[in-house]
Amino acid sequence: MSAQTDTLPQPLPAPPAEDATASTPRIVPLRRTGQWAAAVAVLALLAAGLTSVVRNDAFQWDVVADHLTTASVLRGLGLTLWLTALVMALGFALGTLLAMGRLSRNPVLRSVSWGYIWLFRSTPILVQLLFWFNIGALYPRILGVDTVHLLGPMAVAVIGLTLHEAAYAAEVVRGGILSVERGQLEAAQSLGLGPWRRLRRIVLPQAMRAIVPPAGNMLIGTLKGTSIVSIIAVQDLLYSVQLVYHRTYQVIPLLLVATLWYVAVTSLLSVGQYYVERRYARGTAEAR
Repeated sequence: MSAQTDTLPQPLPAPPAEDATASTPRIVPLRRTGQWAAAVAVLALLAAGLTSVVRNDAFQWDVVADHLTTASVLRGLGLTLWLTALVMALGFALGTLLAMGRLSRNPVLRSVSWGYIWLFRSTPILVQLLFWFNIGALYPRILGVDTVHLLGPMAVAVIGLTLHEAAYAAEVVRGGILSVERGQLEAAQSLGLGPWRRLRRIVLPQAMRAIVPPAGNMLIGTLKGTSIVSIIAVQDLLYSVQLVYHRTYQVIPLLLVATLWYVAVTSLLSVGQYYVERRYARGTAEAR
């Protein structure tokens, strides 16, 4: 028995335990030397530019501070905001009708809507304003009404800007409506909803997710675009500062006053657009 036990093979010794840290490859982060160098160079250029603007006496920052909140400038700012809100409201109301015409099965409505959008998107806004401003030279009387003194500068600004913005608003609304899935409309039709109820209760709430971003861009563009009405002597923000620097010859600081107000208002509108987009994007992957 002892002899058989001596002839049995002996178990091999266990290999020495290897160090786990030695076998695991070490991950070395990629060095982005070029990107960091470019970032430092950009920051240096921005700092140099900002310093030159702040320290340059030609900007006359004291004059800017004196005129930033004057009564005439604030009145011009108020008129600019009022004109922007009115033009956007009327433009989107008319643009929605044009968008529905583009999507209509009626060939006449489609053609007329397409022609309107083509015409007003093809001509510069300045040309449109000047045409409306001189409408009395083209049609002295319309339906027995004297048109020479009928439209003042403010009426011309509202009409010209509204008709111009409606062409762009129509395409924004049409794109939003087309973004709604066809199945949603078929489900609404199966429930017996009429066309206007389908549009108001089903289509537009879902289309707003695609409408809000370009509409916000249009709002900011309209705010800045209202400065063009100064060419027809509407006392908006830009025209108000022009009246001051024509008297004082301080062109640069007064233009900076208008610039600072435009930047402040557009920044507030951008923040508002961000929260409106979040509200209409609830339940989507982007919002989550």
